[in-house]
Amino acid sequence: MCIRDRDSIVAECKDLFEQGFREVTLLGQNVDSYHFLDEEKDVAITFAMLLEKVALISPLLRIRFSTSHPKDICDDVLHTIVKYENICNYIHLPVQSGNTACLERMNRTYTREWYLNRIDAIKKIIPDCGISSDMIAGFCGETEEEHQDTLSMMEYVRYDLCYMYYYSERPGTTAARKYPDDVPLDVKKRRLAEIIEVQRRVYHELTLLDLGQTFEVLIEGDSKKSDKDFSGRNSQNKMSIFPKMTGYKPGDYAQVKVLEVTSATLKGEINPH
Repeated sequence: MCIRDRDSIVAECKDLFEQGFREVTLLGQNVDSYHFLDEEKDVAITFAMLLEKVALISPLLRIRFSTSHPKDICDDVLHTIVKYENICNYIHLPVQSGNTACLERMNRTYTREWYLNRIDAIKKIIPDCGISSDMIAGFCGETEEEHQDTLSMMEYVRYDLCYMYYYSERPGTTAARKYPDDVPLDVKKRRLAEIIEVQRRVYHELTLLDLGQTFEVLIEGDSKKSDKDFSGRNSQNKMSIFPKMTGYKPGDYAQVKVLEVTSATLKGEINPH
């Protein structure tokens, strides 16, 4: 596996900013495990150090990253996010299941307790951080009690976004070789429906808290439904729709006050002050 050196990543981000781009995403299968040895300076570059260097390119360059792994995301990364306003307050932290035994069968290398410890750290250090995840219903051998642990996990964390699926065996994978696909399809679908219902309710409750709040939004372009409206995302990765205003264009930042919430977006208006 080839690890890119920090300077080449920073140089690419700087070049993109100079071309007019206003948001970059540091992407990796597990970004938190980034570790580059600078032999000339005899220093190990961590992901937190890389993140900081990119943030220093310009306060107008917004930075996101994906994907984090529960076993590796550390407090240094969280403190770096807090230190720089242009690093988005949003973390995708896949969990797949809320039960330790099921996580072990999935070879996820962490426990329920470890994951919740990382969630607690995120909420303590970055109180307004948006958190998303992945969930799988009906993995091999999943019991009803294990499924209930997943539901309680979702209630505890209160995800802003969750990608939810039921387990489908894939030939050649470790799971297919080691475990029988023994959860009936109707049970998988019922459990998935329960997961989706919890997520829908939690998301609705969270978005209601956004009403009346003002967020900094990076204008991405026209709304899909009307060329009279702009669309863009706030730091927590929530899509916002708001009427255009003279003096604003894609690539600009706008302070947007939320006046209405829907199942997918925040609707508001630019507050120029």
